[in-house]
Amino acid sequence: MIPPQASAEFVAAMEDLLALFAEPHEPQCPVVCLDETPVGLLEHVREPLPARPGRPRREDHEYRRQGSACVFAALDLKGGRRLLEVRERRTGVDFALFVRRVVDELCPQAGKVRLVLDNLNTHTLGSLYKAFPPHEARRIAQRLELRFTPRHGSWLNPVELELAALKRQCLDRRTGSLQELAREVGAWQHERNQRGERVRWTFGLEQARERLARLYPIPGEDE
Repeated sequence: MIPPQASAEFVAAMEDLLALFAEPHEPQCPVVCLDETPVGLLEHVREPLPARPGRPRREDHEYRRQGSACVFAALDLKGGRRLLEVRERRTGVDFALFVRRVVDELCPQAGKVRLVLDNLNTHTLGSLYKAFPPHEARRIAQRLELRFTPRHGSWLNPVELELAALKRQCLDRRTGSLQELAREVGAWQHERNQRGERVRWTFGLEQARERLARLYPIPGEDE
């Protein structure tokens, strides 16, 4: 959602990210976009009827709620790899545990990971210290450079496009347990990584200045 009257701070943060996304790929300093999405766990009350020639798979409209989960996703924007993890919650500790995997598994060779995040209150370096001893928290923090979307500007995080694809291709059916969801998401991640799928971000500075001109403050005028 774009605020009806964006501030100079909004525009500055937007342009900072758009310039970042336009930079060439640098494996030693990758741009990694991170976000989470909640998922409801729904169990079938009756087993679905399998597909047959001329008839699609059918399932009863009734279901049983089995709680909820959260899918964390991190996308190496130019590298064509992603890391996803299913967790029960999305607390600061959950965020920190996932970020450690981003640093050590998704980007093990990177000296600095430029991590793009929205302004959720758990998206801080402080969360690392809630999850790990100080020496480990500091080790991870030293390899991170946090870059935030402007407030009300989470649409500027390309990982949202990756999560939209996940919802269409993997989360469009009922999943009744955390374990089953983790298997489904893991298989989807593996296939995408094998194919080297990339999010092609094409919205840049010139497009922003043209299409969103109404959001830019008038130079020399106070707000």
